[in-house]
Amino acid sequence: MDPLLAFLGKLVEIESPSDHKPSVDRCAEFLADSFSPLAAVRLHRARDYGNHLRAEFRLPGRRKEGQILLLGHHDTVYPQGTLRHMPFRTTADRAYGPGVFDMKGGIAIAFFALQALRDLDRPIARRIVLQLNSDEEIGSPSSRPLTEAEAKKSAAVLVLEPSAGLDGKVKTARKGVGSYLLRVQGRAAHAGLDFEAGASAILELSRQLLRISSFTDLARGITVSPGVITGGTRSNVIPENASAEIDIRIARLSDAARLDKKFHSLRPQDRRCSLTVEGGLNRPPLERSAAVRQLYRQARRIASGLGIPLGETQVGGGSDGNFTAALGIPTLDGLGAVGEGAHSPQESILLNRLPDRVALIAQLLLVCPEPQP
Repeated sequence: MDPLLAFLGKLVEIESPSDHKPSVDRCAEFLADSFSPLAAVRLHRARDYGNHLRAEFRLPGRRKEGQILLLGHHDTVYPQGTLRHMPFRTTADRAYGPGVFDMKGGIAIAFFALQALRDLDRPIARRIVLQLNSDEEIGSPSSRPLTEAEAKKSAAVLVLEPSAGLDGKVKTARKGVGSYLLRVQGRAAHAGLDFEAGASAILELSRQLLRISSFTDLARGITVSPGVITGGTRSNVIPENASAEIDIRIARLSDAARLDKKFHSLRPQDRRCSLTVEGGLNRPPLERSAAVRQLYRQARRIASGLGIPLGETQVGGGSDGNFTAALGIPTLDGLGAVGEGAHSPQESILLNRLPDRVALIAQLLLVCPEPQP
């Protein structure tokens, strides 16, 4: 526990907000230096985003056939300077700090699982590749091709995102995530002198949002949520422009095209206004396929042997595991730290669950399925 917490503390104290490339790059350099005694490390350098890291670990076993991908990210949602009021610290039962749960704790767990396999001289039949992305928290615009390329070479993907709930459930389903931008073009006019000449973009947007709200179908796991609305210039001017950013979540990939058609079928109720719709699905859903269920059953058997119950759940948020599962690669998510408070000042992990998560990942690497023919 002492060396694991020392490593985790150093990692958390290297702040790595997604939108600050120098900081994310410093975190990647620290990880590269830490992994290099045990792995062949490569930094995928990105121009407009932080650098991504690939580490292929040198583990016991003479013959390696196929690959297992350990997948995570080293960026966080916290702005530079958060450590001043939210420092890394430990109590008798928890560790706190920005990104400790989502998901630097998962990185530490995987690293020490790999060290354990090496120290115990346990032969591994497959190559073990760890990929850590720098832009997951902002939609993975730069890293997605790298993730998908590695996944296509892999028999299984183990995602180091935090678990769900304080009982440490893994995630066998995640909703797909996307966004739309709806713009309305109206007609400006003086609100007092020439009211009837104006066509309010804000009123038209309001009517459209009522229509859009009907796209939500909770029974099918579809949610549509306007989150950011802008419009107008002054209270005495009929607004010429208005827009809304709209979050979408779907449980089934088959619903994406249907929902997209609904957005692009919107028509203005005030014919003096015009609409523009942009966007779509960013992350496909991680669906609970037969391959996912099989991988979960393997993990549950291992956890049972450790004396730890391992439940499963579906969550509304997305991860890079959504991309790998959509390719048909067996993917198990939520194998990282057990804790709570992601993206909040209360973010923390349970210290007593670190050893069993290390053991779970180490043993999963020994029994993951062979590559599909």
